[in-house]
Order: sequence, then structure tokens, then C-alpha cells
Amino acid sequence: MNKIGFNVLAWTAVVSDELMPITERLKTMGYDGVECFIGSPDATAYKRFGDHVRDIGLEATSVFVVGKDENPISEVAAVRAKALDRIKWAIDRAHDMQSSILCGPFHSAHAVFAHHAPEDREYAWGAEVLHAAGEYAAQANVVLALEALNRFECYLCNTMGQLTRLVKEAAHPNVRAMFDTHHANVEEKKTAAAIQTIAPVLAHVHISENDRGTPGDGHIDFDEVFSALAGVGYSGWLTIEAFSRNDPDFANSIGVWREYSDPWDIAENGLKLIRQMCGKYGLATPATANHTH
Repeated sequence: MNKIGFNVLAWTAVVSDELMPITERLKTMGYDGVECFIGSPDATAYKRFGDHVRDIGLEATSVFVVGKDENPISEVAAVRAKALDRIKWAIDRAHDMQSSILCGPFHSAHAVFAHHAPEDREYAWGAEVLHAAGEYAAQANVVLALEALNRFECYLCNTMGQLTRLVKEAAHPNVRAMFDTHHANVEEKKTAAAIQTIAPVLAHVHISENDRGTPGDGHIDFDEVFSALAGVGYSGWLTIEAFSRNDPDFANSIGVWREYSDPWDIAENGLKLIRQMCGKYGLATPATANHTH
């Protein structure tokens, strides 16, 4: 069963009570879940958010990044130790929300570059941190779904081939991978081949247009995406990740300098696109299951 989610980063990176009316409207629109960014320091807000989401009949997933002072692939052991502590903190917050997925590019520091190609020792350092994080995540019933980013945001994992290598080296059942259509649009030769590569460890999918606006309005070939996901039997989340300048600090940190689409336009038309594609390629969603019965 493929559940459909929406990432509230289109409004804000801060988890607070201000998100609750947004989640209620997303529920009314027909979403199965919401995804939020784990970063704001108020630990109690995550439990309140998770309780609210569950009370209105939604599920929660979460996304997370690490910075230069907590880099899992740093050559400094103390920095790698900080990285593990920070990932454990994020796992605790995911657990507070009852989020079973913690996704994102936390295999390495976001937008921090070493000015060399990724090295074997960096994969080994990252894998060691992630294996330990996987042990911790297993106790919280959380799956870590690592994300490959485009070359302008990351150098360790740009492709599904590199991400597969890292997940295999981490060697823990709670350390898996995600596929993001935006980043794949930049880095992969063929979308279907990339999905086939990552399929054995695939745990999460972000549906994101080439410009980060409304899915279906740009040039991503979603027919290829959904055909390939159906072909590998993917049954996880299909979560829209789109950005805006509603939260300037977050927008500045990821290079979002203009508006793409209104968040509610993204939510409404993106949901239509996903449902249409799921129907076309035989992916079952809760909406189709309810309709059938």
C-alpha cells in the first residue's frame, strides 16, 4: 500500500503548534500523512505535533540534516561522535512523533565540501556512524532512509549507485535509502535504472518537480518514475517535497531564491498527479482501497 504524504517544509522548517491547521487542511484534502523537518530545539513540540497528527487520523514521517560540526565523514573522531549524538537526538524526536521514517542526507554534512572526490575512508567512517545509529533506531522502531543529493549540495552520495554502496557498508536493517525525483533529475542517467539500482534497500520516496514547484508542472517524467516504482514492487510512502520562501532562513540555507508555486496549489495538484499515476501503474493507495471496499 502506497501512502501519500506532504512535507510541511513548503511552509516552515520549525515544528510548532502553528503547523496544526495546515495538517488539518491536508487531511481534508485526502493526504495520508505529513512530513516535517527535525531541527528546531523544542523537544516537547514534536510530541505535541505527533499527537495532533495522530488524533486527526494522519501519520507522520520526518526529514533531517547534519552540519559541519556534526559530520559523520569528518576525519576527526570527535566530530563523528557528535554526528552520532545528533542523529540519535533526531531519532528520539522521530520517536516522539511516532514517525517510523527518518529520511534525509545525514550521511554527511549538508553543503560541506572537501574539494576532492569521495574517498573510501569517508564511506567507511560514514558507515560506522550509520551502523551505530541503526542500532539506536531499531530500539525506537525508526527506519533511517538516507538520501542522495545533487552535486551542489553534497559530494559523498549523488547517485543511487553511491547510496547503495554506503547502505551496504553500514550493514544494518534499519539503515536504508530513499529516492528523490528532484535530485535524480540532476544526477541520474536514467530514472528507471536508478530506481532498479536502489530497489533492494528503498524505504522512502520524495515526489519533487525539477524546479521544486508543483509536481506535474515541470519536466520530470513521472510516467517513468511510477512505472519503475511499480516494476520493483515499491510499497512505501510517496511524499511531496516542495519548497518556497515562506521560511526565509530555511530557504536561504537550501538556495531557494524565488517562489515556484503556492503551497496549496502544490498540495492539491500534486495529490491529483500521484493518484493519477498510481491508478495508471497499479500502485494501491488507501484512497483506492477504500473506494474498492
